[in-house]
Amino acid sequence: MSVEPETRTGPRPPSPRLGLLATIIFGSRWLQLPLYLGLIVAQCVYIALFLKELWHLSWHALDLTEQQVMMSVLALIDVVMISNLLVMVIVGGYETFVSRLDLQGHPDEPEWLGHVNASVLKIKLAMAIIGISSIALLRTFIEAGNLGSNRAGFTETGVMWQVLIHLTFVVSAIGIAYVDKLSESGMRKSVE
Repeated sequence: MSVEPETRTGPRPPSPRLGLLATIIFGSRWLQLPLYLGLIVAQCVYIALFLKELWHLSWHALDLTEQQVMMSVLALIDVVMISNLLVMVIVGGYETFVSRLDLQGHPDEPEWLGHVNASVLKIKLAMAIIGISSIALLRTFIEAGNLGSNRAGFTETGVMWQVLIHLTFVVSAIGIAYVDKLSESGMRKSVE
């Protein structure tokens, strides 16, 4: 008769007894809980912003030009992407740095949560920031026809800075992914 190893969903072994200092240091991770709860409140603010923008788009749809509709839709997409970023930080950060959520087997468990760690979370956040920056840059490019007029919300220098900042995000994400790949291959070599 073979004994199968316990999975994460099975009963947990008893926790080791920690000294007072170790208990205080390890317990300090719970100080992050108000931060994650605050991000949930921020998520609610984004829901209100999304509904406001959607109401404006719906109410004025027949009065808006195609470009104005596109800008409103891009604003909605931007809010959704920021909201997705918040979910990744709240769920992934809590699971990684505070406590397990024990969602294994739950039908709504995010696919990425099963293999999340600080490294994966950094890369996912970097990609989300690049996506958000891309939407903002696309909005700027759509409005670029107004450059030089009093209707322009930015200058040519502003466009240049937006592009440079976006490229900085892209290069940073590539750098993070490269460093993580190097550290993974280094860990594999040390195990061998």
